[in-house]
Amino acid sequence: MALVIDLKPGEKILIGEAVITNDKTRTRLHIAGDAPIMREKDVMKEEEVDTPCKQIYFLVQCMYLAKDPGIYHEKYFELAREIQHAAPSSSFMFLIINQKIMDGHYYKALKEARELIKLEEELVNDAAKPAAKG
Repeated sequence: MALVIDLKPGEKILIGEAVITNDKTRTRLHIAGDAPIMREKDVMKEEEVDTPCKQIYFLVQCMYLAKDPGIYHEKYFELAREIQHAAPSSSFMFLIINQKIMDGHYYKALKEARELIKLEEELVNDAAKPAAKG
């Protein structure tokens, strides 16, 4: 069964190692095969990596797009341990992400990593709030 993707005018999509840019009209693509596929809006550029959880997302993205995802595993798992040590509340999410990585389901791990970024934002926002006076 083919994946159907609607592209807005000018929108980009990565398919394997190719970047495809849509022309001036809406386009519907039907894509069959096993190549990694990412919309431009989901791609994190290296210069956007400014937090530990964004670095996790970036590493999982690299795994998803790489011909040899294993080259990113050591760096990913080391960083995952550091984050869990600093923020134990993230451990459950890492359990899910790690399992998906070990099963070779990198796109699913990427979706979970997006949720990890949201958790990180919540933790940072909570830490920035002034303590309630008792």
